[in-house]
Amino acid sequence: MLSKRIIPCLDVKDGRTVKGVNFVDLRDAGDPVELAAQYAQQGADELVFLDITATHERRKTMIEMVKAVARQLNIPFTIGGGITEIADAEALLNAGADKISINSAAVRNPKLIEELAKAFGVQFVVLAVDTKHVDGKNRVHLNGGRLITELETENWIKQAEDLGAGEILLTSMDHDGTKAGFDCGLLGKINQMINIPIIASGGAGNMDHFTEVFQKANVDAALAASVFHYGEILIPDLKQELSRNQIPVRI
Repeated sequence: MLSKRIIPCLDVKDGRTVKGVNFVDLRDAGDPVELAAQYAQQGADELVFLDITATHERRKTMIEMVKAVARQLNIPFTIGGGITEIADAEALLNAGADKISINSAAVRNPKLIEELAKAFGVQFVVLAVDTKHVDGKNRVHLNGGRLITELETENWIKQAEDLGAGEILLTSMDHDGTKAGFDCGLLGKINQMINIPIIASGGAGNMDHFTEVFQKANVDAALAASVFHYGEILIPDLKQELSRNQIPVRI
């Protein structure tokens, strides 16, 4: 059985790691380079770096910051934010990314998924989806959650898999930052529909939430931010707890 992955996420704005609740009220959570070094040391399986205002501010991801973070790491590194074409992905690859995460640009131009998968391989392309429950449906949101679309989350994810996405990073905006647990219902439903790995994001508040999302939704990885950044959960402790619950993890 494949080991389940634990992934800290650095949401970066103006060169600092930030964290909010339901995508708003951002507060400082530290220096991304220092945090990256800590997580590599603690035994995180991967690290995700999201330049959360790149799309909204219509600019590219901060390459120098990415290089500085990559130098601290000996684990897979996924980068997202402001990627709209092959050249952007190439620049990030050269700066130290192992995978790239696309969100808004993929919705606006679904062919981008196909192009990236062909150029770099399916495993390189992570589709990030920010979803919120609106009028009885799960709707895809863009630009860091600022913009609602007509797209239904389930349909979009299925389409993205068909186009060549290698992994789905699914963030529940309703659960994000609430520390009330992951959206196991939605995650489990989508996991049944697709054949590529799914990373659960949004809602982690304690170790039981990680156990629950692996047991109930059978996701491949669980991602969190504030509980790791503020030291509320230490990754070695979390992995010991998951192991006690018969969840396979790399220790």
